[in-house]
Amino acid sequence: METEAQPAARAATPIVTVRELERSYEQGPLTVRALRGVDLEIEAGEFTALMGPSGSGKTTLLNQIGALDKPTAGTVSIEGQDLTRLSSGELSDLRLSRLGFIFQSYNLIPVLSALENAEFVLMLRGMGAGERRRVVMETLASVGLQGMERRRPSELSGGQQQRVAVARAIAGKPALVLADEPTANLDSKTGDDLIALMKRLNEEHGITFVFATHDPKVMEAARRVIMLEDGTIKQDIRK
Repeated sequence: METEAQPAARAATPIVTVRELERSYEQGPLTVRALRGVDLEIEAGEFTALMGPSGSGKTTLLNQIGALDKPTAGTVSIEGQDLTRLSSGELSDLRLSRLGFIFQSYNLIPVLSALENAEFVLMLRGMGAGERRRVVMETLASVGLQGMERRRPSELSGGQQQRVAVARAIAGKPALVLADEPTANLDSKTGDDLIALMKRLNEEHGITFVFATHDPKVMEAARRVIMLEDGTIKQDIRK
């Protein structure tokens, strides 16, 4: 008996889709083209480094993907949602619910403890205090900060502060974590430990990471390296 042919499975939508992306800035009488027609897709579970010299467009591209800046032309989509079609409120909701951010300067609130900093995003989401506390305690333990939950940033080393920032970024189980020069202010050993931690979170929990970085050790750890120069992608290397 003949059976009907089954339709082919649809490919999963990439987490990030960038099409013909342009970003220009006015500097006095000059127009600086920070991004020039960038096309890019990033799939779930990738561990990707954006590399290139200062002024190549790494941070500008990361800010576009993170809905922190608007393009001059072209589109950025997160999980199929075109960011250029979203209102300011909808962009804020998307950043809160689907994205995690790790900044070079940590961006911790000085008067809050490690636990309070790490639970800040969950509080903004409206998660109840008991559930929020449970999730954050588990997350801080997973990044090696068990026993340090009550310490304020001034009582933590640079590496420990960056781990709090990582915990804050991942506590809400985002689809994508964007990290801007996360190892830049760390000594070599602490930077190595942080890279290993993020790689473990990627491998064990499937968290997608995209880094803007100059650090060759991040490039070595990454499974995909995108080289930018003068606002364009010059190389896209998958290992």
